[in-house]
Amino acid sequence: MSSQPNTTSDNLLGRYLRERRMKLDPAAFGLPVKRRRTPGLRREEVAQRAYISPTWYTWLEQGRGGAPSSDVLDRIAGALMLTDVEREHLFLLGLGRPPEVRYQKSEVTPRLQRVLDALDPCPAIIRTAIWDVVAWNRAATAMLMDYGSLPPDKRNILRFIFLDKRARGAQYDWENVARFVLGSFRTDTARAGAAAEVEPLVEELCRLSPEFAAMWRDNNVAGAHGDAVKHIRHPVLGSLAFEYSAFAVDGRIDLTMVVYNPATAEDAERIKSLLSQPDS
Repeated sequence: MSSQPNTTSDNLLGRYLRERRMKLDPAAFGLPVKRRRTPGLRREEVAQRAYISPTWYTWLEQGRGGAPSSDVLDRIAGALMLTDVEREHLFLLGLGRPPEVRYQKSEVTPRLQRVLDALDPCPAIIRTAIWDVVAWNRAATAMLMDYGSLPPDKRNILRFIFLDKRARGAQYDWENVARFVLGSFRTDTARAGAAAEVEPLVEELCRLSPEFAAMWRDNNVAGAHGDAVKHIRHPVLGSLAFEYSAFAVDGRIDLTMVVYNPATAEDAERIKSLLSQPDS
């Protein structure tokens, strides 16, 4: 382990730590602001907040002492009040990889809802990593499911697929669709670090649906479901085909926008006609 300081050009971690430290206001932490030769917090103050030794923190800023552990970087990120994006950048500089994923419940901003609304007549939803639907547009209500009629804790795609008889009537190949959805769900929840959050849902579905329990035991996984075609039976319009794709929302692993684009101009016109009716 080398204790020699790196040159300025390759000590990116140290420079980043120093810049973030100097942007903090000591008064915001109840620290005295007089007799400071430079702006921001002192090294020992950051070290105290991160519960590490001042010497070790000083070495990090100077590019000495080798790579820090993920635990140390996590504590420094908290001490420096880093945002999620800044924390990820800190890990990339310090360890060459992003931090372990921490699942968080998400809220949909008015801006995202306006994006969904602008996509009519294409059904579009936003779902979380545990496949709860948290936003949708008018076309999704008419073509897929009236999520607004369900309590918030019941707006889960797996609940619909395995517990609602309407899902079987809408799908031409329910079993393959169910297996694919479950495999994608397993992949998404693992990637998002949401194992603890999905336990109650999995236990409930295993209890209520023998088919879910059997498929869950298979332990299959599936990749992203973009650029695919989905065929459904609509109770009013009959057979419809959609090209559907999934997109990360603002680069966040916890939110996914799924857009169902009518596969033909004829299908698009039929959906527009239905949406133009007062009761749709």
